[in-house]
Amino acid sequence: SGTYYAFGTVLAQQVCDETDTKVTAVVGNGSKANVEDVDSGAAQLAFCQSDVMSYAYEGSNLFADAGAVKSFSVVGALYMEQVQIVTMNPDIKTVADLKGKSVSVGAAGSGVYFNAIDALAAYDLTLDDIDPQLLNFADSADSLKDGKIDAAFIVAGAPTTAITDLATGGDVYLVSLDDEHLEGLLKSSPYYSKNVIAKDVYGTDEDIITVAVGAVVIARDDVSDEAVYNFVSSIFDNLDEVTAAHAKGAECSVEFASSITDVPYHPGAAQYFLEHNIEVATK
Repeated sequence: SGTYYAFGTVLAQQVCDETDTKVTAVVGNGSKANVEDVDSGAAQLAFCQSDVMSYAYEGSNLFADAGAVKSFSVVGALYMEQVQIVTMNPDIKTVADLKGKSVSVGAAGSGVYFNAIDALAAYDLTLDDIDPQLLNFADSADSLKDGKIDAAFIVAGAPTTAITDLATGGDVYLVSLDDEHLEGLLKSSPYYSKNVIAKDVYGTDEDIITVAVGAVVIARDDVSDEAVYNFVSSIFDNLDEVTAAHAKGAECSVEFASSITDVPYHPGAAQYFLEHNIEVATK
């Protein structure tokens, strides 16, 4: 019910259509679980948030206890994932209004959970100031619809399936970050960037100002160079076809795909980028 699976199925089909490499899209349990699945060998490729990828490689934040994960490399960055604060209560207009409310902060240990903590902290709030609920995207949408929670943090590329589905059943509102608190958040957490969700994306009254992280595809280091090259080339050589199948394709570019600097790239991806005169770091 997020963007990963919807866009991932498009990319998998594109690779299968264009090359001899076969890719199967499967449902994951969020960025942290996806990294863990790659590390364990349960998956060979995975989507994850750029901040969670960095946490894993550094062994920090939600990977502090388990330690650094070094078994993967970057395939490419795809698009930006917005921190979306969703509610059906028109009286919730700022993050400060979440105080005392029942709020979904994502699944336990997810990237969303830490994004929620960051956003709350920018307004001098902690989880103790809200009634936090650990729900995935689909459960968050159902709970909002049923009036069981007041708001939900959903970090995914907009438009996000869970939110568009929710909007079919009633009025949906997104909370904007004001300039002062936004600047404070960017200063304390530089892995975010300012982002605007245009009002026509969900039919909101005005554009929504928020922050975003990158959506990145990673691969196990033991995936063949040929397979990763085929994955990258079939997507970025055919972005018109990808975009026709899913709107997120319009946000993809070779330049953004090769922009990660804190985690090394897989050699198969590096080969493709070098053919486009872009050199990226590998292990």
